[in-house]
Amino acid sequence: MARVTVNGIGLHVEVAGAGPPLLLLHGFTGSTATWASHLPALSSRATTIAVDLIGHGASDAPADPARYALRHCIADLLAVLDRLGVGRTGVLGYSMGARVALHLALAAPDRVAGLVLESGSPGLAGESERSARRESDEEVAATIERDGVRAFVARWEQLPLFASQNTLPAEVRSALRRQRLRNNAQGLAHSLHGMGTGAQASLWPSLGELDAPALLIVGALDEKFCRVGRAMAAAMPRARLAVVPGAGHAVHLEQTDEFIRLVLGFVAEQLPDACECGVPVQSQAHESP
Repeated sequence: MARVTVNGIGLHVEVAGAGPPLLLLHGFTGSTATWASHLPALSSRATTIAVDLIGHGASDAPADPARYALRHCIADLLAVLDRLGVGRTGVLGYSMGARVALHLALAAPDRVAGLVLESGSPGLAGESERSARRESDEEVAATIERDGVRAFVARWEQLPLFASQNTLPAEVRSALRRQRLRNNAQGLAHSLHGMGTGAQASLWPSLGELDAPALLIVGALDEKFCRVGRAMAAAMPRARLAVVPGAGHAVHLEQTDEFIRLVLGFVAEQLPDACECGVPVQSQAHESP
């Protein structure tokens, strides 16, 4: 693992395995720990590059909310890839990480060889929807800073979006809670300011421009994101949708074996020639400039 300094901030990055590069982007309240139990399988077929996004995990959480804007997040990720000598990479993103992945693919299509989007969204189509969501996100951010991470996580875990996770083993739910609690209030609040669904411009009109192959993974129990996934698959030229039975929003937790099967199948089919690296990423995994 390494602490990589890019554009004036430190990001926590973990590199493992060998094969075509695969950038791993967690969701809101997540970190590289999101993928810990998946890494043995994923890194057996790919060089995984897991990053704690700004404001999350062990990465910096700057005081300036403007630093969390998606354009800065994308610039940071490209700088990490440059530091590791990675020309093109596959990108696996979950929830917020899937939205970041879409922005990355549209901003730098020459750097993205393929996309795996788990419970992803291109944002809200209408300005009135975005405005209402921005207000909601601002209220949530204020409560995080006022009440702290522990109180927020207790409320966050009760959202209907995560109801299907109540069937997970107690040890899995406990590990997920511990991981969420390692975040800090300022980082989570500012992430909503800069990368929340309300702050994000709608990418719906741009989906047709995405030429990279894409696998969209949704859980059958997550009706909202099933609808979003079907619409995205229809709009993206090279996308296919996988609806996983018995899973809600976090397919990687709720149906892990099927999630791994889908991702590794995509890596084998779509990313065999993705690596255009001047320097092998493994050789720089422990550098911390």
